[in-house]
Amino acid sequence: MPTPGADAVAQRVFDASLGAIDILSIHLGDRLGWYRSLADQGPATADELAERTSTHPRYAQEWLEQQAVTGLLTADGGSPRKFTLEPGAAEVFTDEKSLAYLAPLARIFVAATTQMPALIEAYRTGGGVGWAQYGVDARESQADMNRPWYEQVLPGALASVPEVDALLRTPGAAIADVGCGGAWSTIALARAYPDARLDGYDIDGATVELAKHNVRDQGDVADRITITESDAAGIPEGAYTAAFAFECIHDMPAPVAVLTAVRKALAPGGVMIVMDEAVDDEFSAPGSDIERLMYGFSLTVCLPDGMSSSPSAATGTVMRPSTLRKYAEAAGFGSMDILPIEDFGFWRFYRLTV
Repeated sequence: MPTPGADAVAQRVFDASLGAIDILSIHLGDRLGWYRSLADQGPATADELAERTSTHPRYAQEWLEQQAVTGLLTADGGSPRKFTLEPGAAEVFTDEKSLAYLAPLARIFVAATTQMPALIEAYRTGGGVGWAQYGVDARESQADMNRPWYEQVLPGALASVPEVDALLRTPGAAIADVGCGGAWSTIALARAYPDARLDGYDIDGATVELAKHNVRDQGDVADRITITESDAAGIPEGAYTAAFAFECIHDMPAPVAVLTAVRKALAPGGVMIVMDEAVDDEFSAPGSDIERLMYGFSLTVCLPDGMSSSPSAATGTVMRPSTLRKYAEAAGFGSMDILPIEDFGFWRFYRLTV
C-alpha cells in the first residue's frame, strides 16, 4: 500500500506534468506562428497549416491533435480534420493588446528550462545565471506580457492618485524609467504625459536594442524618449521630476546602490515609484497561487539573475514590502507608502519620497 498522502502527491505531480506539456506545446504554437495563422486565416488541416507557415505537416498534425486533445483547439469530424482556434483562445494566444494575452508566459518558462544545466551548477556553487543568458524568449516574454498593462491600465492607475498625476503633469517634467526593459512602460508614460521628457535606462545591451526598436516603431513619442545602456551610476543627479522602476528592483544585485542613485537623481520634491510583485506581507505555507507563481519565477529566473553578480543582495522575485522598505531607508529615502492602485495584474505600486 502507498504511504499515506503519496497518492495525492503523485496525482499533483501528474497534473503538473500535463500543465508542463501544455506550456511547451503553447510555446511551439506561439513561436511557429500556428496560433497566429489559425486566428488570422481561419481553421486548417495539418497540410494547410504547414503550407501557410512553412513548417512540416507531420509535426503540424501532431501539434494540432495534441491541442485538440488538451482542449485548446476544436476539431471537426472531416477527413482530413480541420482544427479551429476559438475566439477566446485566439485572444489569449495572439492578441498582443489584450490583458488576457498569455502566450509570452510560456516563453519565460521555456527560457528557464533551456538554462537548467546552468541553474543546477549555480545552485551548487552559489553562482548565477545572468539575464542575457536566458536569451530572446525571456527578453520578449517580459516585455510582451507587461505591454498591455502599461498601455491600457497604467495611465488610469497613475491618474487615480492625484498628487502623483499632478507631479507628472508638471510643465517640462523629466521622468526616468530605470530598468526600462522593452520600453513599453516608457512609451506608455510618454503618451500619458505629453509634456514630459522620458529617459529609459537598462544595463542589458540586447534589451536596450529592443527598447530602441520599440520606441522607433511607436513614432508618435520617439522624439521625447531617450534610451541609454547604463547602470545606476550613469543617472544624472538632480535631473528628474520623477523616477519609475517597473518590476526590476528585485532582480538587482545592488538594489540599495541603485535606489541611492535614483534618490540623488530626483529634483527637490521628486518621487520614485516602484512597481513590483504583489506578494504577501509575510511568508506562510501553503501559500496563494500568486506566491506559488512568484516563487517559480524566483527559482528559475530572478534569483539566479540577481546572483549572477557578486556581491549580491540576492532578493529574488518574492520581495515583500518590508524588504523594499529596508532598501529604501538604507538608500536615504525618508518614507515609503503603498499607492492605492488595485487590480493591476500581479503588481503593487510603492511611492518613495525623500
